[in-house]
Amino acid sequence: MSRKENGFFKGDFVVYPTHGVGKITGFEEKHLSGSALKFLVVNFEKDRMTLRVPVHKVETSGMRRLSSREKMKSAMGVLKGRARVKRTMWSRRAQEYEAKINSGDPESIAEVVRDLHGRVGQADQSYSERQLYEAALDRLVRELAAVERIDPTKAVEQVTKHLKVA
Repeated sequence: MSRKENGFFKGDFVVYPTHGVGKITGFEEKHLSGSALKFLVVNFEKDRMTLRVPVHKVETSGMRRLSSREKMKSAMGVLKGRARVKRTMWSRRAQEYEAKINSGDPESIAEVVRDLHGRVGQADQSYSERQLYEAALDRLVRELAAVERIDPTKAVEQVTKHLKVA
């Protein structure tokens, strides 16, 4: 293990709520306005994005370690449940789905996948509905792949298998 900063090591996978799973590629110290600030450098390979999170803002940003296997198992169990689609306007539901996706909580993300899965490919499905479904599926799959140390393609197969059981 290389250098540790605020409980994280270089090479650790982490979840940043609004971006999903990333990997800590290093630590930086920058001098701004006469004071030194320490940063965790997180790379999101799929998005080709690098994020620098100030060490003192890690907790308030919502950044966290990967979920445990038990937590992911629980999230996969959510996929087996019945879809719970509220009878509210789509714009309101879309905001709720977006909030669940950006929460970074795998169980909340699994709820979005479960609720929108049945509508995939239907003629009356809107573009925004499809976008939300794909975003939720991608977040869930990337965390599952990182937790289980499997290829994302295998993670998609696992998620799909759980959705078919429902």
